[in-house]
Amino acid sequence: MHRYWLIFSQTVTVFLAILFTVTTLRPDWLDFKKQAPIPASVPTATVKIEPAEPPKETATKAEKTKEPERLITIITSYAGAVKVAAPSVVNIYTSKNIESPFKNLPDVPALRPFIQEQKENMQMLNNTTSLGSGVIASADGYILTNYHVVEAADSIEVALTDGRKSSARLIGADPDTDLAVLKIDLPDLVAIHPDSKQQLNVGDVVLAIGNPFGVGQTTTMGIISALGRTGLGINTYENFIQTDAAINPGNSGGALINVNGDLIGINTAIYSESEAGGSLGIGFATPAQTALKIMQEIIETGTVSRGWLGIEPQDITSDLAKAFNLDSTKGIIIASLIPNGPAGQAGLLVGDILLGMNDREIIDTDQMLNEIAGFPPKTEVKFKILRAGKPQDLTVTLGQRPGTTTKK
Repeated sequence: MHRYWLIFSQTVTVFLAILFTVTTLRPDWLDFKKQAPIPASVPTATVKIEPAEPPKETATKAEKTKEPERLITIITSYAGAVKVAAPSVVNIYTSKNIESPFKNLPDVPALRPFIQEQKENMQMLNNTTSLGSGVIASADGYILTNYHVVEAADSIEVALTDGRKSSARLIGADPDTDLAVLKIDLPDLVAIHPDSKQQLNVGDVVLAIGNPFGVGQTTTMGIISALGRTGLGINTYENFIQTDAAINPGNSGGALINVNGDLIGINTAIYSESEAGGSLGIGFATPAQTALKIMQEIIETGTVSRGWLGIEPQDITSDLAKAFNLDSTKGIIIASLIPNGPAGQAGLLVGDILLGMNDREIIDTDQMLNEIAGFPPKTEVKFKILRAGKPQDLTVTLGQRPGTTTKK
């Protein structure tokens, strides 16, 4: 009996020793829980976790030492998102021919050396070339870019990531939002996928794809720093996504995407303290929803329809609020009226204070103009106004904003 008990105790001891060794050195062998794999059909950020290795003991003659514990390494990659979106981002090269001012001058022998020198200088500047980026928005060849990229260009060339090149024609542009639509005729184009959820949040990781400084297609990463940026003086109508993803000259018109490769914006402008430009971590992109809507209107009608009130508004300062006995600086004052404009025809007067619109509070000029522009012409808008200290309600039928849209 004593012999059997000794064998049993030795077996248990060996088993516990093995269990302790495995638990210490390879704990993953005892983890029977399997994590559900990410579906391969959904392009997203790839996160790889490398488990920490247990510390190793090293024996020396003097003493035993123990290595410090190694931390878990997390490797994140956005290669899947870039692979999805990159084929839809193109490089745009434009050129402008400059006519020489000495072209029709009479042949005066005394002026020949001067004219020849100036002609040589003009020859170097004759074909000015600028660059930018664009986004293939539809498989039939429509490309979204910024208006300032193709403004006044005599010729436009588009280079795709697969090496193909094509001349492009300008379908139309909307300077008020600095957007333009180009058209190329090439087969097998990859159109970018727009973000369908449209649920952007400050702090979301984003990627900017473009052609900065002409070095070739480049991807930079950052986060959404702010949403709904207005009052920057960049465009007439502003509702920008602000990001710290590096955007440099040449990135204009490129794509701002999320970690799934979906288009969320068109890179438009940066904040810079010098004319040369350069990323300071403050970049702005036009929301994709706005850009795609404008593109569709330009393709279908050649113009962008916006509601128009026909006033020159002025924000209410703290001094004006005191002068008019207002509780806050919310609202706007009508500084002037466009002759025969919708506001004047509806009975609004200079000096009227607009406080509300369709039962919504008016905050400032930018917010009101953006909301008015979102209404189609002939829409009736009910305003809450303050005239001579007395509140009134007045309905205005919006007109069509005088067009700045250009169509080729």
